[in-house]
Amino acid sequence: MKLLRYGPKGQEKPGLLDAEGRVRDLSGIVPDLAGEALLPGSLRRIAALDEGTLPLVEGTPQQGLRLGPCVAGTQKFIAIGLNYADHAAESGMAVPSEPVVFNKWTSCISGPDDDVELPRDSVKTDWEVELGVVIGQGGRYIDEASALTHVAGYCVVNDVSEREWQTERGGTWDKGKGFDTFGPVGPWLVTPDEIADIAALAMWLDVDGQRMQTGSTATMIFGVAEIIAYVSRFLTLTPGDIITTGTPPGVGMGMRPPRYLKAGEVMRLGIDGLGVQTQRVVAPR
Repeated sequence: MKLLRYGPKGQEKPGLLDAEGRVRDLSGIVPDLAGEALLPGSLRRIAALDEGTLPLVEGTPQQGLRLGPCVAGTQKFIAIGLNYADHAAESGMAVPSEPVVFNKWTSCISGPDDDVELPRDSVKTDWEVELGVVIGQGGRYIDEASALTHVAGYCVVNDVSEREWQTERGGTWDKGKGFDTFGPVGPWLVTPDEIADIAALAMWLDVDGQRMQTGSTATMIFGVAEIIAYVSRFLTLTPGDIITTGTPPGVGMGMRPPRYLKAGEVMRLGIDGLGVQTQRVVAPR
């Protein structure tokens, strides 16, 4: 299934994408794509529905019909850094021996096509296309062998990053990662049954029509199951938590000379089978 949330900001309703690419309303089935609705039993019940009996939502998704973040109620937005060896090299950092874990604040989560706002005085805002993992069944000390059974679905994430605040202003990476609008998520939450091999998905990102990133989840250093097991050593994962798993090479910081986002530019990014995002970069308010 491709699950989604549609409607104005703060008023999104749950839905699914039908076989013809239209949105069907799920608000009579689940209150939102959050909490218990993401557990395995609930997802099985949704999958068993006859989508033709669900109310049809007017409008074309990502055109006249706005999509919000594809999951709600996220308690933790966890990110993995330097998880592609070639990205570590372009960043001038060593390939990690264990996953590099940091946080993106949940207040940064936005819809897949919402504007990305530059922070005040920012001069080094950058892009990162990433595979997002949404937790269904939570847990602590999860075994790697069973880790993928804890996944509700996968999605596209743009791990927008302000590099000066991330690496030059002291402290942890978190400061540069969690500005408002720095976490576009969606357009769909794609359930695992639709993904033949999560370790073989092509991914890409353009800025103003110029290809910046081209990669594949095949070159991840730490795979999804290993990341889930590792992170769950340090905290209890809960339904709706998002883990974004790192980016391939081609970020602005790695270019010579570096190249960063400016107001008026447009980012477009996608991952095979998971959909496409489009964000306009806007000046700080």
